Amino acid sequence: MSITEALRHRILQLCMEYDLTIGGLCTRCGIAPSTLNNLIGGRNRSVNALTLARICEGLEMPLSEFFDSE
Repeated sequence: MSITEALRHRILQLCMEYDLTIGGLCTRCGIAPSTLNNLIGGRNRSVNALTLARICEGLEMPLSEFFDSE
């Protein structure tokens, strides 16, 4: 599994855990919907540190917890 696929999988996993849609996650984290839609849809193969930080802030989790997943 590539890093991009792992990030995609983790974001979707967190949406399920927090009972959020991708749009709901974007609203909660202050991220443009196109940013995550492009990542999830495979049109963007990278995610920057600021996006990951915003996801973690929005979900009130440390960055280390984001990566603490199988």
